[in-house]
Amino acid sequence: MKALVLLCLVASCGSSLPYYDYAKEPDPRSRELTLGVGDVVGIDVYGQKELNTDTTVRPDGTITMPLVGDIKAAGETPSSLREKIKQQLANFLKMAAGNEVTVAVRAWKSYRFTISGEVARASVFTSDQYVTVAEALAMAGGLSRFARRDEIRLLRKDGKGAVRQIPLDYDALASGKRTDMNIYVLPGDYIYVP
Repeated sequence: MKALVLLCLVASCGSSLPYYDYAKEPDPRSRELTLGVGDVVGIDVYGQKELNTDTTVRPDGTITMPLVGDIKAAGETPSSLREKIKQQLANFLKMAAGNEVTVAVRAWKSYRFTISGEVARASVFTSDQYVTVAEALAMAGGLSRFARRDEIRLLRKDGKGAVRQIPLDYDALASGKRTDMNIYVLPGDYIYVP
């Protein structure tokens, strides 16, 4: 009987920290940027000054380029967009080996995420570089005194549109006890602080 009571006490004293495999979440810094609505791209065609342009990805996901016209850019990387442009230009120009096309992101405006609930400033936030959960919460002015610090959720859509909830404990994250929780916030993420 004493062993059973001791076992129950040990089990109840266990950590209330959420179990989640945070290592499976992507580090977006290790892959090429995906273009989205509002991003500004610069397109340069070597030896063809009249084709060089800076253009913004419109709400329909397209950009307009001289000679070529509209091209779908949202969801493309700069490299894949460059290949699409080269294919389109081949219909109009004889592309010599030296006629290289470059695509550069001039302004990254599609990186947006939402923070709501018990924070100082709930809003849609943007940044010119990827931020971690801790940095995102700091951008929102931190948690209010009413926040349930161990029940924070990051909601993230996968490629098929399914939403998964990633549990976060602010005190464990901020104290450094669970640095694995300090994952990078992806475009479209939603952080809710109850």
